[in-house]
Amino acid sequence: MIRYALVCPDRHEFEAWFGSSDAYERQKAAGQVSCPFCGATDVEKALMAPALVAARKEPAPPPAQKPELSAEQKQRLEALRAFRTQLIANADYVGDRFAEEARKIHYEETEKRGIYGEATPEEARGLVEEGIAFAPLPVLPEDAN
Repeated sequence: MIRYALVCPDRHEFEAWFGSSDAYERQKAAGQVSCPFCGATDVEKALMAPALVAARKEPAPPPAQKPELSAEQKQRLEALRAFRTQLIANADYVGDRFAEEARKIHYEETEKRGIYGEATPEEARGLVEEGIAFAPLPVLPEDAN
């Protein structure tokens, strides 16, 4: 799996995971990669800092105060919360059987329905390789607590 920082023409920044760089290019060419804020499909990769592993771990600085969100940011966050709530309310939680259930639905071995749950990176990679469409639930600030 590969994570890309993406940006739309309206400068909305977001992240998305893909099975490979080729998978990103195919999905982008097919118009399947869109901005979660405005729906634009003309998205581009944004600059990302490389992940570096430090040889020696320095003590973490004290946590900075969280900046106050603008009215627009608060509105977007509430819309994201509502979207996630709607997704969960209209889907079945399948826990760590997500990959198995997604395959059963894809191959029409069980009824078509919305599901959510957990998958390992290897399971997610396998689903992508089989052409089974799925997406992570939006991550909210409170999920980090």
